[in-house]
Amino acid sequence: MLKSMTGFGKAECELPGKKISVEIKTLNSKQFDISLRFPNIYKQKELDVRALLIKKLQRGKIDVNLMIDHSETVENYSINKPLVKKYYDDVKLLAGELNINTDGNIISTLLKLPDVLKSDEQALDDDDWGQILQCIEVAMNKCDEFRSIEGRKLDGDFRERIALILGFLKGIQPFEEGRISKIKAKFKKDLTDVTGKHKIDENRFEQEIIYYLEKIDITEEKVRLKNNCEYFLQAIDENGSNGKKLIFISQEIGREVNTIGSKANDSDIQKLVVQMKDELEKIKEQLFNIL
Repeated sequence: MLKSMTGFGKAECELPGKKISVEIKTLNSKQFDISLRFPNIYKQKELDVRALLIKKLQRGKIDVNLMIDHSETVENYSINKPLVKKYYDDVKLLAGELNINTDGNIISTLLKLPDVLKSDEQALDDDDWGQILQCIEVAMNKCDEFRSIEGRKLDGDFRERIALILGFLKGIQPFEEGRISKIKAKFKKDLTDVTGKHKIDENRFEQEIIYYLEKIDITEEKVRLKNNCEYFLQAIDENGSNGKKLIFISQEIGREVNTIGSKANDSDIQKLVVQMKDELEKIKEQLFNIL
């Protein structure tokens, strides 16, 4: 079953005096590229979360944002003023570069940014972390389900395009016999124009034609192309991460299509080859987003 590397999952949980929100966003990437944005109090747990993400999400560019919405009385917290000033300066600078008006009150927004409010009690509570970890797992599962839904959409698109390629391949057959007759007629005409009709050695001519036709025969390429397309469809149904495998198979499909095109020596077959290439390129574009 295919999975996309594009996904999103969000979960929330209530703890004494605060609400925890976890957002996980994933995009396509060749490697496992993770970015964790945790409040300082939870940074010691980042390695544990990273291990969970690797096991569940496997590959892609993954952004995890853990946010705390404090609801306790103000007396229990202090404002990290240097950090607020740094946030404010950065926002004003960015607003100036983008020509955005920031005349409105942005203090409420700044107070929600990470680590602005500092709790007087900074010790990590194991019970709290257990609930937060469950919240992270819920967000992770939602993100994985999102990936599965996107994967099913791509599955249908791939099958449709492979079917089109096989249809174009089948469409080559009617042109093959005519291609051979046209090649023989063209060669004989060219030879006659150069040497004259009565100077042609028919036996030698037939031998040379047979040798040339063997060089441009596309039977093996057609068989391999069909087999590779069928292998591609089989690989779609395999469990686990198969994006890289499908990329390799698509490269083999492209190799056979290109060889058919180079050997075709027929405008009608070339048109079908161009259509096969077009569908294959659309497949390749989407394959980079497959887990």
